[in-house]
Amino acid sequence: MRVLALESSCDETSAAVLHGPADAPVRESLVILSQDVHRIFGGVVPEIASREHLAAIVPVARRALADAGRTLDDIDAIAVTHAPGLVGALLVGVSYAKALAAARGIPLLGVHHMEGHLFATALDHPEATPPFTALLVSGGHTMLIDVAAWGDYRLLGATRDDAAGEAFDKVAKLLGLPYPGGRHLEALAATGDPDRFRFSRPMLNGGQQPTDSDYFDVSFSGLKTAVLLAVRASDDLDRDRPHLACAFQDALVDTLVAKTLRAAVAHGRRRIVLGGGVACNRALVTAMTTAAASRGAQVFAPSPRLATDNAAMIGAAALFRLGRGERDDATLTAHAAAPMPGLVDATARHR
Repeated sequence: MRVLALESSCDETSAAVLHGPADAPVRESLVILSQDVHRIFGGVVPEIASREHLAAIVPVARRALADAGRTLDDIDAIAVTHAPGLVGALLVGVSYAKALAAARGIPLLGVHHMEGHLFATALDHPEATPPFTALLVSGGHTMLIDVAAWGDYRLLGATRDDAAGEAFDKVAKLLGLPYPGGRHLEALAATGDPDRFRFSRPMLNGGQQPTDSDYFDVSFSGLKTAVLLAVRASDDLDRDRPHLACAFQDALVDTLVAKTLRAAVAHGRRRIVLGGGVACNRALVTAMTTAAASRGAQVFAPSPRLATDNAAMIGAAALFRLGRGERDDATLTAHAAAPMPGLVDATARHR
């Protein structure tokens, strides 16, 4: 089966062509058009994002087909992100996908954005397949998931406030760095002295037990506040800026690594898969790889291109769902928030 996949959940308009069985998808093309206009405002403006998607969705899809050497006659199904995300942005992709599928008389499938991130890393690393422990870290989500098999997911922990990517962007803004701040903060942190400042590792202590409600959960609002207070207390921010960036990143990375290893050990997983925009942070990947190796586990991280929001991951998830006979009809619509199919909330008993 060959699928044309579309992604428009936030500020990237993306299209990709993939084919093959669900356990061995082949990427024929991937086009990602990022909306740089949001840098002016220091964050994504939903109305502008929707308008940019409207202008880009058709040429991006055509480019993906051309790069793959295909036409719509070669496409067997259309897949599109339908949740979660900015509703206006999602509606652009969903509406276009529905029109294409209806016009061509081929199947349509809505894909959950976060399930796409679970599949993304396997496009770079074919061995990044279940069972594994997944850490999904992006601007809007931080989730620890036990993946027993594709479609069989257990949510072990999540953020109770800011997502990891959101914390990066907010702290970057406190430090006077450009938006989006993640990569700028990472570069600055690499020049900092890790011994100049130290922030506590939130929701992480040696006395926690697997039955505790905070054993796998994370929280970054307090860490963000600690950076704010340190910035205000500094008498020379130009001098302290790289050291504060380093201290913040170390605290966040140490917390994510510790929580992820807890999950892997608790469920006997030898593979750890990272996904989402923060998954290409080199400090996180390096620390996770080192910690996992000491416990005989492997870490798989996506390339920056597949870590960002992209249609290839949507296509990979779609091939799995289509292979199980799943289809959507004209009632498919966009949702700002929606449960991931196959996800059981294992944290519910603690809340």
